Amino acid sequence: MPGNSSSALAVDCTELPSDPQLRSVGGSSLLLHVCCGPCAVMPITRLLEEGYTVTAWYMNPNIHPLAEYLRRREAAGQCAQALGIPILYADATWNVTTWLRAVAGRDTPPDRCNYCCTSRLEAAFAFATGHGFAFFSSSLLYSKYQPHDVIRAAGEALSRRHVGASFVYRDFRRDWQEGIDRSKDMGLYRQPYCGCIYSEAERYAKKLARCMTENTP
Repeated sequence: MPGNSSSALAVDCTELPSDPQLRSVGGSSLLLHVCCGPCAVMPITRLLEEGYTVTAWYMNPNIHPLAEYLRRREAAGQCAQALGIPILYADATWNVTTWLRAVAGRDTPPDRCNYCCTSRLEAAFAFATGHGFAFFSSSLLYSKYQPHDVIRAAGEALSRRHVGASFVYRDFRRDWQEGIDRSKDMGLYRQPYCGCIYSEAERYAKKLARCMTENTP
């Protein structure tokens, strides 16, 4: 079984970690991109059971507003600590202006969602490869609401076309309910919408529509 630390280790992901437990070059080392705490519970659990040495990587410039990003960041850290693995935070990548400009012209589903997932997977591959991880994956593969086949295809294409970390594909959706139950038991913050400002608007659009109807003369 992997030899993981007993608490989450927060470091700046732009620098190569000095802690030896964050530098498991080769072997079973796996960088797991995590989108939030609840979605990470079962991927971390299953990958540890398989013998991978997992390091979580919180990199989500799509999450808006900043207060929401910080709430999910905290939950991701709590999850990592509870499961005994280190976590890295890519906070320098969060920039609302940069993200909105990048998604401009493809700001409706499925293009927006496909870009949102594949761009983070590409970033995970680049970081994993640059920091000596043998494998990489993402907790996005857990969610029933994400473009699962697109995420899988992107990860496999990165491994096939480039030299570097190998993509580990698993259909974590099979653990959907267990992940919900365990995240609730752990007291993790469970977000009410996907992440970006567009999905927040879609989440509350019906409430706005009711307000407009009620105020119509």
